[in-house]
Amino acid sequence: MLFYLDKAGWPRIREETRALSHLALPMMVAQIAQVATGFVDTVMAGRVSTDDLAAVSLGASIFVTVYVTLMGIVSALNPILSHQFGAGETRRIGETARQGLWFGLLLGCLGIMLMLAIQPLLRQWLSLPDAVEDKVMLYIDGAAFGMPAAMMHRALHAFASSLNRPRPIMVVSLIALLLNIPLNYMLIHGLFGLPQLGGAGCGWATGMVMWFNAITLFVYLARNRALAGYGLTQQFSWPQWSRFPAILKLGLPIGLSFFVEVSLFSFIALLIAQLGTLVVASHQAVLNFSSLIYMIPQSIATALTIRVGQSIGRGDYLQARLISGIGIALSIAAAALTMLLVLLFRHRIIAMYSQDPAVVALGSSLMLFAAFYQLTDAMQTVASGALRGYKITTLPMMIHIVSFWGLGLGLGMVLGLTDWLLPRLGVHGFWAALVVSLSVAGLTLVGYLSYISRQRLHRQTS
Repeated sequence: MLFYLDKAGWPRIREETRALSHLALPMMVAQIAQVATGFVDTVMAGRVSTDDLAAVSLGASIFVTVYVTLMGIVSALNPILSHQFGAGETRRIGETARQGLWFGLLLGCLGIMLMLAIQPLLRQWLSLPDAVEDKVMLYIDGAAFGMPAAMMHRALHAFASSLNRPRPIMVVSLIALLLNIPLNYMLIHGLFGLPQLGGAGCGWATGMVMWFNAITLFVYLARNRALAGYGLTQQFSWPQWSRFPAILKLGLPIGLSFFVEVSLFSFIALLIAQLGTLVVASHQAVLNFSSLIYMIPQSIATALTIRVGQSIGRGDYLQARLISGIGIALSIAAAALTMLLVLLFRHRIIAMYSQDPAVVALGSSLMLFAAFYQLTDAMQTVASGALRGYKITTLPMMIHIVSFWGLGLGLGMVLGLTDWLLPRLGVHGFWAALVVSLSVAGLTLVGYLSYISRQRLHRQTS
């Protein structure tokens, strides 16, 4: 379980930690910029009216669920390209990236169809005034328009990061965040001849920013001389349909894992709605902050997928095992620091979201759960990333389904809404179940990673 850390020596551990950080930090900034875009949308829509805020919140929940699921599928390109880079297959990388762009485009078109097809069902489920429902659908239309660009951007993200070039991703994401603010304002208020869409304009601004992201990153990578040898733009390739099943086989379990995790929190939000607005507001504040700090282990996980994949591409399974251990140790250290800060400043954190003393009191108590699951959440996230580097995605998906839906959702309903095991705990029961589910997922996935990395190493040396 020590992943060779006890034998590697400090200089080697320090070198790999630096390499992981070089990849993870720019991607973490990029991911925070993406999360901040949603925060900006919420704030700007809220200043228009309560109806606009509600429309943006509902529309964004649909968009995020589809986006994260499809993004997970496209992220299968990370281990594929990392293996090719590690193996020195320079010319194959460019063709794989081009096919990845086609794959992302097709998946993004599927995303458009999903987001449009769900609208009639959503209207039947919602019990809101027609004007609000219309704004929800208009938001979804705008976000759906950008879905193909979002998936192609993710393919380019995989290309750049797998070649150890994460900085362009960070720079473009920060520019996109700054661009999103004036676009939101113009579309909300109908400036410069644009239609006045209210809060729904945030959806259309999101779609436009996605296209800016994809086009700008493509131009940057195409003009970068250091990447010219990989041949991304040296020729044009039509879709090679025979390549797509392999990407889908690897990526579909990743996408489903992401969907299970996102839907867990969405279902909990729906279930606790019956407990009152105080509970909903407190839960949402804690969840929003948790989503922000989740970017830390998520960025380490992406970097770990790449570094492990590169090592396996070179046939160095000892290095892959060592990198896995360093990634887990780094994530636990970061999570321990995060946990300590949350415990110390939880009241101040909640006070940033609301000045209502009742919200601060309840939110601070929920923050205790969020603090304690930082360690195991980091473990399950990073172990999943390392396993993706080994191109193992199916069993982690099954572990996530059992842990998140079985324990996180099922146990949460029992503890939070019934008296079957304990006196009804309300929202605290759901958060207690989250701690249990993430602990089970974290320990199981780290144990499985240890087994797989040892098995592959023994297979190599035997």
